[in-house]
Parts: sequence; C-alpha cells; structure tokens
Amino acid sequence: MQSFLHRTGIPVRIHGYPSTYSQVSQYTYSRVCQYVLMAIPVHTHRYPSIHTHGYASTYSWLSQYILTGIPVYILTGMPVRTHGYPSTYSQVSQYVPRGILVRTHRYPTELDKMNIIHVTGTKGKGSTCAFTETILRNYGLRTGFYSSPHLVHVRERIRINGQPISTQLFTKYFWQTMERLEDAKELHEDKMPFYFQFLTLMAFHVFLQERVNLAVIEVGIGGLYDCTNVIRKPWVCGITSLGLDHCSLLGNTMEEIAFQKAGILKPGVPAFTVRQKPGPLKVLQRQAEEIGSPLWVCPDLDQYQGVVGPVSLGLAGEHQRLNASLALQLSSNWLICRKPTLNQSTLNCHYFRKYPTWQPSIDRLQETQWLGRNQKLCYGNVTYFLDGAHTTDSMEACVNWFRQHEHAALQILLFNTSGDRDCAALLRLLMPERFDYALFCPNVSETSSAQPSLSVCAQQMLNQNIWDRLKREENKQRPLALESSSLVFPCIHSALQWINRRTHQESISNNVSVLVTGSLYLVGGVLKLLDPAHCS
Repeated sequence: MQSFLHRTGIPVRIHGYPSTYSQVSQYTYSRVCQYVLMAIPVHTHRYPSIHTHGYASTYSWLSQYILTGIPVYILTGMPVRTHGYPSTYSQVSQYVPRGILVRTHRYPTELDKMNIIHVTGTKGKGSTCAFTETILRNYGLRTGFYSSPHLVHVRERIRINGQPISTQLFTKYFWQTMERLEDAKELHEDKMPFYFQFLTLMAFHVFLQERVNLAVIEVGIGGLYDCTNVIRKPWVCGITSLGLDHCSLLGNTMEEIAFQKAGILKPGVPAFTVRQKPGPLKVLQRQAEEIGSPLWVCPDLDQYQGVVGPVSLGLAGEHQRLNASLALQLSSNWLICRKPTLNQSTLNCHYFRKYPTWQPSIDRLQETQWLGRNQKLCYGNVTYFLDGAHTTDSMEACVNWFRQHEHAALQILLFNTSGDRDCAALLRLLMPERFDYALFCPNVSETSSAQPSLSVCAQQMLNQNIWDRLKREENKQRPLALESSSLVFPCIHSALQWINRRTHQESISNNVSVLVTGSLYLVGGVLKLLDPAHCS
C-alpha cells in the first residue's frame, strides 16, 4: 500500500498533512483518477454490441472495474484528507466529475429535472432511503432508488419502483453507458470512470430513460467529494445519524465528519437531519447557514404518536425510529413541493409542531423492507440474525436488537470486518452475549481449489486472537463466565457447513441462534448461500 502511494506521488496519510486547501489542489479528481486508470485494461477495440451480450458476460465486463488493493479514497475520487478544507460550496466544484457525466451525453441540467432526494450520513442512510422510497411509491409515483453497496447482486443498487432492475435492463443500459464513454474516450486520454463512478453514471442514465417521477440517491462515502454530489439541485437533502467511520477519508472527529456530510447541502434547498451530538450538529448548522440551506432537526418518532397514534415499522431495531422520522419529513417535503395538487384534507395531513405528517405516509412505514439490516431468517431450529453493523454505534444497536430475542440453547457468532475499522472495539461490544462459538471468515462466498491468500488468513487469525484475548480478560473478571470456542474458516460456505453439522450434533429440539455481523459484504455472502433466490 505504502509503496503504491509513493510511486503515484500521492502523500501518505500518516503524520504530516498539507495544511491548506491550496496545497491539496494538485491532487484533484483528474490526477487521482489517472493513477486508478493505470490499473484498468485499455481495450483497443470497440465494446461489443448490446445485442451480443447477456447479463453474465455484462457482469464480467463490469467486474474489470473492481480494483483490489488500491486506496479507497482513490476509488471514490476524493483528494487526500487534509486539515484544511474548502470552506464554501463553490470551491468543491472541481472535485465533482461533471466532465464524465457529459461524456455519457448527460448534462447537469438533466439531473436538475429528476426530482432528486439526496441522503447522506454514517448510520441508517440506506434504511432512510428505503423508508422514503416506499412512502412515495405508495402515492402512485414511479420511483428510482440508487444505493450501495449491494448484498448479493449488483442490480440491487439501481431500483425502479422498489425492485432491482431486471437482468435485461441492466444489460441494455450498461452497454449504452459503456458505448457512450467509449465514443468520447479518445478525447479524454483513454480514461474511463472507476467502478462506483460508472454505476452512478449508469443509475442516472437508467432513471432518465425510465422516466421516473423522482429518484432517491444514497451517498457512497462522505458527501462533499462523493460521486453522487454531481447533483446540483436536489429537492430536499437528508443527513442521518453521524458516527466515526471511514476516518482515514473523512476525519478522526465527529466534527470533521459532519463537515464532509454537510457537503451535499445546496443553496436554497431544504435539509433535514436527526438528533445529533452537540458538536457535529453545530458544524451542520454552520455549514447550512453558510451555504444558504435551511436545516431542520426532525422530532423523535415517539413524539408523533400523540397526534397520529401508534407507529409500526417494517424494519426492526429502536434506531430505525430516527430513520423513519427523517424519511417522513423528506417525503412530506417532497410531496408539498412537487405535488401541490394533492388534496391534503383527503390525505389526512397532521401537523406536529411545524412538521407535516400525512397519515398514508405513516401507514407505509410498516411495509418497508431492507435486506441485511436487523433481518431474521429461520431454517428449522436455526435462526440467523443478519445485521451489517460495522461501526461501534451501529454494533451497539445490533446488540440491543439481538437481545430482544429469547436466548437459544446454542449461540454462534459469525463475524468479519474490513477496512480500517476497529475490530477490537466491535468484538468487545459482542462479548456480553455469551456466544458458545465465535467463527471468523473473509467476505468470500466460496473458495476455489487454490488455498486462500496469506493476507486473508492472517486477518481472520488476527480477529480470532482479539476475540480470545477479550474472552480471557472477561474470564478473569468473571470466573464463572461461559467458555467459548473460536474457529477460522477460509470462506462463508465452509463456515455455514460447520454450523449445519454442529447443529445436527446438538439435540434437534434445541434452538440455535446465529448472529452474522461486522460487514455488509459478509451478510450479503450469507444471504446468497442461504437464499439463492436473491441471486435470480
């Protein structure tokens, strides 16, 4: 990693940083992208016709854009994080890849007409988008929804009316986007967009071609430098709960991260957020005032109940109530701005303080589904609890959700984490749950006949060693604490096979609980194997 950075000339993020905005300008999107594209094969022939390719070969072509071992800030197009940030919205414009947007024969003015709801945050932005999309779709609107990452198949990222686009539509629009980029490649030094950027461009193309009434767009990482921030005129913006994640990109403090998230705010565009800690909330409010974006803090969902009665959610977990409240305000604001002809008396519009809340919107909250977040799957006497928690705050919420269920006779943890996340902090939160077994495996569904890489094995053994050390510390403090065993597996499939064999060794009458957490990619791999229908 370090040698790659030195070769490319990108400053390594260790002790010294460029201290001002001007010092980092030389590492803007165009230069950073250049280093990425060195690793992408340059095709000298024109891409095959969309009529000659099925979905399988299309996905194979897309996979060429998955670059492993390259710093994530390069993949996102972000400049290296510095202590000095651009202080105004206009200063960040050079980081937004509008040039590549134009190469697909799409222009920012077209996106302005797409009636976009733009959502960022650390925790719950996907769930908030899912709530929002479900609410608006049930008003008879044709919705688009772009999210990341996907759990099982890439088509999940681009949805029409709540469903992933079909393999036929994916293939069609993939090649349309690819050919438009190919046509203009010679004018841009043979450069092509990277993986996430390509899918973002493709999503915009799909939504425009499919003539959606609105598009709910989830930010990838951060906000200020995110690819989705090519959007100039969303109708409303949302910021979910903030926490410490992607710190090497966004900052080591909540205030620095809040600054990055506030980067999606636009002049004159209303914005909503949820209850935040005082420090980051002040940053959001200061940036909103400077940009000229009116910002409101949504009330807790419990406070609506005095007006509208009990509120039920389709997503489990107490933390989802914040996401649902934010979704109510995003959808209500969009409806008021974009559908003035709707009869509000017919829709039974309540007002809690100054916040509009329409009864049909509240009723739709319980219909929302979002895979891999507080999800239960039952197979005989085995219940899988799936949650992609990967920050300390989200892991606390995951543990609270898991505790709400009756303890089984046998409890198993299946865990992995990726990136620069604090594995010890996450595992420490799971310690009190008294697991009989802790299993560790990489985010790989199945392995080939070749042995897994040494780096993958080393990471899993490191996770196992951290767990064993924490368990020894717990046993010293609590001599009667439950003993547990830890095991490492080369892939998800082998871990699930072991669980299946082990549960058959136990009494069939005994219930077994398996908590799968630490990574959305791990959860996606488990879903793929447990429920192959999701791969169709």
